[in-house]
Amino acid sequence: MASLYIHIPFCLGKCEYCSFNSYPGMEALFSRYVAAVNEEVVHHFFSGKTGTLDTIFFGGGTPSILSADQIGHILGCCREYFGVSDEAEITLEANPKTLDFMKLLQLRQAGINRISIGVQSFIDAELAMLGRLHSAQNSQDCVRDAIGAGFTDISLDLMYGVPGQTPEQWRWNLECALALEPTHLSLYQLGIEEGTPFAVRHQRGEIELPAEGEIVTMDELSIDLCRSKGLEQYEISNFARPGHECLHNLNYWYNLDYIAAGAGAVGFYQGERTRNVSEPQSYCQIVERGDSLLVESEKLSPEASFRETVIMGLRMVKGVSSTALFERFNIRLQEYYGDTLTPLLADGYVEFTDTHFRLTKKGRFLANRVLTELV
Repeated sequence: MASLYIHIPFCLGKCEYCSFNSYPGMEALFSRYVAAVNEEVVHHFFSGKTGTLDTIFFGGGTPSILSADQIGHILGCCREYFGVSDEAEITLEANPKTLDFMKLLQLRQAGINRISIGVQSFIDAELAMLGRLHSAQNSQDCVRDAIGAGFTDISLDLMYGVPGQTPEQWRWNLECALALEPTHLSLYQLGIEEGTPFAVRHQRGEIELPAEGEIVTMDELSIDLCRSKGLEQYEISNFARPGHECLHNLNYWYNLDYIAAGAGAVGFYQGERTRNVSEPQSYCQIVERGDSLLVESEKLSPEASFRETVIMGLRMVKGVSSTALFERFNIRLQEYYGDTLTPLLADGYVEFTDTHFRLTKKGRFLANRVLTELV
């Protein structure tokens, strides 16, 4: 599967928890940036690296801050220089504040067929605390407009474990989301990222996250409520109706090749991970000069790539295929990890099926701790 990630680093306002490569107040650069992305696609990638694209993912930042014409211009370039399969999954991340029915209709006509809406919460007080600029009503209107515009693949992002949140409030958020009948939900636990305003406030004791027991209760609520509405957990943070799993992200979790364009974009191709310069204006200048965009390049050894494939694959509920790992790396999982597995198996955090190695339900609740043992 050939996959392309396109990073749009612009946003309406920087949320206090956000550590992503994103910048508010740069509207004057939008047109120049779109031209630079197209130039990167033409001159940096059109070298036989990949065939017809099967997935394209516009991430950010807030990609929906661009106009539908600008998104369409980038897609047109991809079609001309790569080719895009008729069944390709083409996703756009979106903030509800940036969309209305007409823009959604134009995006659909431009070729976007999967919309990922950053709702985060259906409680206005939580949205304000997170620094979000939209309201719960904006999110509900956005989903209904997306359905009206012809989108049949709609994903919602929600955030749990936010300061002051109770399991009852999380249940309300989930019920509001599920009432809108999305095909996919991404449910992310808030993390305190270094260098963010949230990290400063947390260090000062101004905000307190829910206790671990409350987080486990929220995790259990997520699984039970989603399943009751036909959405099954297929990855630690992701739930989908059958046939609506995110193909682009599955490519990441299988640790397969993908290419990436845009400021700060990270790509992975034939065992080499690369990262572009992050600052948007610098990115544009470098593309216009024809110089190299790369600020980081790492060639992974087969053993490092094997470990990474195990770690990424264990994020999926079904886990990693022992046979596929051996065929790809010529390394047997049980022999490689040896005694490291013994306590994890004994404590019920991981298990082997006839075909796969996976986290148990208990292990998924403590995934970060368990995966650290396998790095």
